[in-house]
Amino acid sequence: MDKVENFTEAEFYEVNFDSRAYIDTFYSNPGGHEDEKYLLFVLQQLSETFFSGKYKGQRLIEVGSAASIHCIISACAHFDQITMSDFADSNRLELSRWLNEEPGCFDWGPVIREVCHMEKGRNPVEVEGLLRKRVKSVVKCDVRLENPFHPLTQEPADCVITSLCLEAACKDLPSYRAALRNITSVLKPGGALVMTGALGESFYVVAGQRFSCLRLTCDDIKKALLDLQLSLVEFNILKWDSTQTNHVSDFDAMFYCVAVKSI
Repeated sequence: MDKVENFTEAEFYEVNFDSRAYIDTFYSNPGGHEDEKYLLFVLQQLSETFFSGKYKGQRLIEVGSAASIHCIISACAHFDQITMSDFADSNRLELSRWLNEEPGCFDWGPVIREVCHMEKGRNPVEVEGLLRKRVKSVVKCDVRLENPFHPLTQEPADCVITSLCLEAACKDLPSYRAALRNITSVLKPGGALVMTGALGESFYVVAGQRFSCLRLTCDDIKKALLDLQLSLVEFNILKWDSTQTNHVSDFDAMFYCVAVKSI
């Protein structure tokens, strides 16, 4: 893919990203934004990956959490220590507000209840409490760095999750491949990378502000994983209905993949 001119890199997010508007827009209900409706797909895929307990361990790291907890709802029952991370201070603050149950924090109840409905037998109140218990830290990360958590050092993780992060942080394919290498450097041999994102997307909009994305294809992602000796376990796609109008992004499809790091 070609380099995007005037790409909105991480520093742009620090000044211009409205974290509360982002979660209000895309996560207020399990159906997601009315123009996109991909959230249910992602929640279902995460549930199928984690509910059985096939992927479990001591440590899970989410890279590029933004201000959202949706990626760890299913996983929290199977990992004792969860680290969330993001570049933007406002995203980390929004996460901390929810974790600390501060007045006016975002209501994740509808999304948590939907996941519990998928995973019959889980209690939403108990899941919410478990999430707050298992998340041990919310730290700054920059996927462009060899150690994305500099100056901190993270212990190797049994699982790394990243969602809608790398394509928004990387202006070209070499940067994307480097960022993927950086985030999987904290993954234990035999550990699982769970990644979801957009295909063919060049922008998305939050509160009227446009943010860049790197247009990716399935082949771009699969080759990057293969080059890092990550074995692809599954790669699923939700295609966009081109007859529908989308005012907040231009993605062609959403992807969800699980890959395991070689031992």
